[in-house]
Amino acid sequence: MAKRSARHKVREYQDTQTATVHPLFPSAGWNPLESDERDRRYVKNIRAMSPLQQRLIDAIEERSVVIALGPAGTGKTYLAIAKAVEALEQGRVSRIVLSRPAVEAGESLGFLPGDLQEKLAPYLRPLYDALTERLGTKRLKALLGDGAIEVAPVAYMRGRTLNHCFVVIDEAQNCTYGQLKMLLTRLGWRSTMVLTGDPDQTDLLSGLSGLSDISLRLEQVPEVTVVRLGDSDIVRHPLVGSMLTVL
Repeated sequence: MAKRSARHKVREYQDTQTATVHPLFPSAGWNPLESDERDRRYVKNIRAMSPLQQRLIDAIEERSVVIALGPAGTGKTYLAIAKAVEALEQGRVSRIVLSRPAVEAGESLGFLPGDLQEKLAPYLRPLYDALTERLGTKRLKALLGDGAIEVAPVAYMRGRTLNHCFVVIDEAQNCTYGQLKMLLTRLGWRSTMVLTGDPDQTDLLSGLSGLSDISLRLEQVPEVTVVRLGDSDIVRHPLVGSMLTVL
């Protein structure tokens, strides 16, 4: 056994003298925590695809309340969530609060199994999808776990004051006038609120949606910006814009 160990040591010494393959990290005290300078941040720089999208981005950076109206595929929700994540990462806000109404889109889902969070998950899934694309699954779970990101239905917003937050209200066309008034008055100090929706795609009964009325009224307030995106701002499949012109 001792002879075998001695032969092994001699062979290792000969290999180090004649080998053409050298160790990746020589014995110079390499420390991956000190010398690894690769950027592992999961960050995507967003850019506007149209002048109105750029106006929306600028308005979110400059105003405390922004309303983004437009058809499906114009990037309303994605841009709002992207700017929310950016504000959180830069320390301009301490929390992100995302909310949307739990309204069935013309179909009866019946009784959903599970606890309250599991019942609401199908309605809030689009928000999770956008967050996952911006942050990645692991980081999103960590931020949800420590409360830095909160996803909740509109019914959970009553009675709250949202300070130092970035608030995104998605699918606002499915909110009544009273609900939107309640949501807008949740705005606290050092907060930004963005409402997104398409008045032409409401799932409420005729006359119940309050988004169009709220938008017309708030356009008279100088500190509030209302951005009306159109078919030319659609960034999904080109057929989406073509279909919306005839549907």
